[in-house]
Amino acid sequence: MKKRRLGTSAFEISEISLGCMSLPTNLEEAKPVIETAIECGINYFDTADLYNKGINEEIVGELLKPYRDQVFIATKVGNRWNANGDGWYWDASKKHIEEGVKESIRRLKTDYIDLYQLHGGTIDDPWDDIIDTFEKLKKEGLIREYGISSIRPNVFQSFFERSQAVSNMMQFSILDRRPEEWLPFFEEKGVSIVTRGSIAKGLLTDEWKKRVENVDSYLNYSKEELVSILEKIESQYGSVHPAAIAYNLSQPAVASIVVGARTKEQLLKNMKAYEEAQNITDISFIQSITKQEIYTDHR
Repeated sequence: MKKRRLGTSAFEISEISLGCMSLPTNLEEAKPVIETAIECGINYFDTADLYNKGINEEIVGELLKPYRDQVFIATKVGNRWNANGDGWYWDASKKHIEEGVKESIRRLKTDYIDLYQLHGGTIDDPWDDIIDTFEKLKKEGLIREYGISSIRPNVFQSFFERSQAVSNMMQFSILDRRPEEWLPFFEEKGVSIVTRGSIAKGLLTDEWKKRVENVDSYLNYSKEELVSILEKIESQYGSVHPAAIAYNLSQPAVASIVVGARTKEQLLKNMKAYEEAQNITDISFIQSITKQEIYTDHR
């Protein structure tokens, strides 16, 4: 497993990382997934306080305890569950961030969080307070670095211009090339992208023919366009899944691709595709047949 530096941090993280949201809520069922990830060389694990109302953090923390000094744990803050637990609301206040980090540290059974991410954001948030709070948590040793998870240009642009944040977790794939407009900005600011949605809900895997039957469209692609593009990619590269991984990793601003896996078998399919992606060096064909769109909202 190759590694890349996360922004301006000292973190060398694996090119494939585990998005823990999909993990089973049963410890014994989740254990093989985490252990397989470790065996495959994955050292970056992403969770959030929102997932399973904190249970996800508890499972991740328990299973990573034996490997704590070998891994990087990323979690998120900003969303709070309603009192009755039927939904959540946004709270980016200093008070909530300071309370949230302590609760996440407790659930993760650790002394610190490697990467603490704001789980969204709006232009109306108290950004100076947010950044000051993250910096304070760094000085206190509760977090090592901080970042954001946002696809809103008017949010992440301001955030990176005003802070020492090192990363943005954002959707990016062959079928969602909107972040490409911002890649020069991220590189200029020393910021890395950690990508999610990189296999587009399974459309960019070798099961794409089955998956495409259940959709009418994906973003601005019709079903007919999807079938045409995926057939061409499969013909050109032999397989869609490795091409999807190679495409994201062709971008220097991308530090890691976050893949979700509920089972060991699902994770191993991603690892097989990652290995095959090493043989793909020219992604220009993909660029020629897909749309390079831009974000139209929140600009």
